[in-house]
Amino acid sequence: MQLNKIPATIVTGFLGSGKTTLLSNLLKNANGKRIAVIVNEFGALDIDGELLRSCPVEGCEEGEESKSSYYQLANGCICCTVEEEFLPVMKDLVARRDDIDHILIETSGLALPKPLVKAFNWPDIKQHCTVDAVVTVIDGPAVADGRYAHNPEHVAAQRAADESLDHDPSLQELLDDQLSAADLIIVSKNDLLNDQEKQQVKSFIDHKADTAVKNIFIDHGEIDVQLVMGLEQASEDHISHVHNHHDKHHAHGHHHEHAHDHFDSHVIELGEQAPEALIQKLQTLTESMNIYRVKGFVSVPNKPMRLVIQGVGTRINQYFDRLWNSDETPKTQLVFIGKQLKKDEILQALQS
Repeated sequence: MQLNKIPATIVTGFLGSGKTTLLSNLLKNANGKRIAVIVNEFGALDIDGELLRSCPVEGCEEGEESKSSYYQLANGCICCTVEEEFLPVMKDLVARRDDIDHILIETSGLALPKPLVKAFNWPDIKQHCTVDAVVTVIDGPAVADGRYAHNPEHVAAQRAADESLDHDPSLQELLDDQLSAADLIIVSKNDLLNDQEKQQVKSFIDHKADTAVKNIFIDHGEIDVQLVMGLEQASEDHISHVHNHHDKHHAHGHHHEHAHDHFDSHVIELGEQAPEALIQKLQTLTESMNIYRVKGFVSVPNKPMRLVIQGVGTRINQYFDRLWNSDETPKTQLVFIGKQLKKDEILQALQS
């Protein structure tokens, strides 16, 4: 790696794995590094980007300078928009390279990392930037619970038995592809795992990833920055040797659709909400509908602060992140991601 190149860390992982929490902690502990952030959000409501723009870094101000270091790619799949959206952003960063020490890129939970890494071989980008490392974040408890099958034959049998899955790329394949491109694997929510479950997760990783790739178990997104940034992997140099399901679909001439094409994303706006009652309703909804992820901001009665909601399945976390700004009208905004979701039914259930 040339010393004058801007290093970029690509953080990938499935929905709700803890990517945004990890990035937030990296920004808080950047030790003066000037970091540009690119967020590839799935859905119309930019929750992850707004959380990162809240500027948790000590001494950071909400001015034009801080905002100019944040970029959002609204399409949920970077691999579909590399040329249209990502490359123009990278060219902008290259033009500002004297003011940037590092680039952090958070892909959506449904994006493939390989096309993004390959984009760093474009002449205009390769001359000035390099992929420091691809970091894949996985949800420890979800893997331990068997939400991603360890047995490929069993997955194939399930797909064969369900016509609705026959031509729909498996989310397991998507996770496999994210792991195959990883230079480092981070297992989140370690505090929720017992020793046996940790061993199950390690076995899963050993089966799916290159044995040379290290894996680190972390709590609450907290990790030493030096373990994530400054790895100098130059991933773009060897990404062509990474073979995955996505490539096989194309190589065999299969009709190709991205998994996210079958996901629904709806933004629901409400007035003030009592947190306990709202979370109870959300848990009921996720049990009765195919809701994979719910996240957003809540206006709480008699509270001057904004409440953040982050839910994966029926596990829903909440915390206050900041005061409502003077130019904001406090309101509740939630984005729901799942399959076969009807916005009217969700809204009616929440208003009942």
